[in-house]
Amino acid sequence: MAKVLQVCGAYWNKGVGAAVTGESKACSTFLGRSDTSDIPQPCRFSSTTTGVCPPSKTEDEKDRPRRIILMRHGQSQGNVDEAAYVSTADWRIRLTNKGHLQAQQAGRLLRERIPEDERIAFYYSPYMRTKETLDEVMSNFDSHRIISCLEEPRISEQQIGNFQNVDEVIEAKRERSRFGRFYYRFPTGEAGLDVYSRVSSFIPTLIRDCIRHRESGVDLDKLNVVIVTHGLALRFFLMRWFQWSVDDFEQSRNPENCELITLNKTCDNLGHIWMELDDGDRRSLDLPDACGIPRNVRLYQLHGKDEKEHGS
Repeated sequence: MAKVLQVCGAYWNKGVGAAVTGESKACSTFLGRSDTSDIPQPCRFSSTTTGVCPPSKTEDEKDRPRRIILMRHGQSQGNVDEAAYVSTADWRIRLTNKGHLQAQQAGRLLRERIPEDERIAFYYSPYMRTKETLDEVMSNFDSHRIISCLEEPRISEQQIGNFQNVDEVIEAKRERSRFGRFYYRFPTGEAGLDVYSRVSSFIPTLIRDCIRHRESGVDLDKLNVVIVTHGLALRFFLMRWFQWSVDDFEQSRNPENCELITLNKTCDNLGHIWMELDDGDRRSLDLPDACGIPRNVRLYQLHGKDEKEHGS
């Protein structure tokens, strides 16, 4: 299996779809994907993209993988020394030796969690540290199990600025801690809200890719989506998927380097389908019970309970 750093932007298993190469084409040509700006964004409480899928809806709305596994990159040079950003662009910061070992261990753990007869679709941030993490992880899987590997710029790290002044960045991060991560804007970079918006726009693309996989003959009940990204982007993915409040987000914490956060497909006896956050992972992120399932699923369950109690 070719190392992911030697693959130009994307990998698509020829046994399922057409091969895709070329870094600039990775996100635009995958399975004929064009500009995704025309994909309608689901509304907050009736979303089938992130929430419950009633059995009366179309099959496309039920297209969810068996698992979505989110992973933060391994320890990077910037994690141990803020001065690394002074002369090296953030997106070119590499893993430390410890980061490589963490990624190798995470790859082995991932292989243990995913049954041999199941397949994997990878997404990764274009940053060097996420690519190196993915490279270590993918070495644990035979190529026939990997149906796609796609670079996704929308799950990149929060933009703090270009080459950075260490003292200014440290002071800005202190100010962010007092102000709140979601709304704080770095003087020459993004606010947390900006990252939330771009990560949110990735989710409908992921669902559409799952639909394409199904149309190509993939059994989605045996498909695992693995997303290698950054701590903040990972939490914003969860925030959008599970419809957390801003307060919920502010009370959560970043996962550790190479920590695996798992969403499992769940179904009730009426055929309703949703993704549910693993309980242990939810606790690890300092989240309350209610943050482990989408908000509209909770409303759906409460509505059903009310009907039962009133005999309807």
